[in-house]
Amino acid sequence: MGINFTLIGQMITFILFVGVTMKYIWPPMMKAMQERQKKIADGLEAAARGERSLELAKQKTAKMLKEARGESAGLIEQANHRSVQIVDTAKKQARDEGAKIVNNAKLEIDQMSRRARDGLRSEVSNLSILIASKILAKEIDAKAHDQLIQDLMSEIEHG
Repeated sequence: MGINFTLIGQMITFILFVGVTMKYIWPPMMKAMQERQKKIADGLEAAARGERSLELAKQKTAKMLKEARGESAGLIEQANHRSVQIVDTAKKQARDEGAKIVNNAKLEIDQMSRRARDGLRSEVSNLSILIASKILAKEIDAKAHDQLIQDLMSEIEHG
């Protein structure tokens, strides 16, 4: 079997086919593949940027949460401190008010005590005058005098 024209024709056709393909089909196909490759690379780069920005957002969120927790802890501490101050102020005011009430009660007791003493003095002086007048009204007898004093003393103690 020798090389015949059919084989040569097929080779020429194949070479022409490869030549036409290389000149007209291959460049647009390569261009399309390069564009697709570029789109894929851009997509991968955008995904990487998205992951980095997501990580940065997570870090920022964590930092903001930490700051918010710190601020809330500070506010709670301030509120607790203020409540302690308010309680201390209320206690001091209550003590002051209690001291005023005690002082007023003492003054009132002193006044009542003075009034009672003055009343007792008045009664004692009246009783003394009464005793003296009864003693003088009776005859001056020591035995009767002692008996009268004893009666008046028991009357004072019981009445």
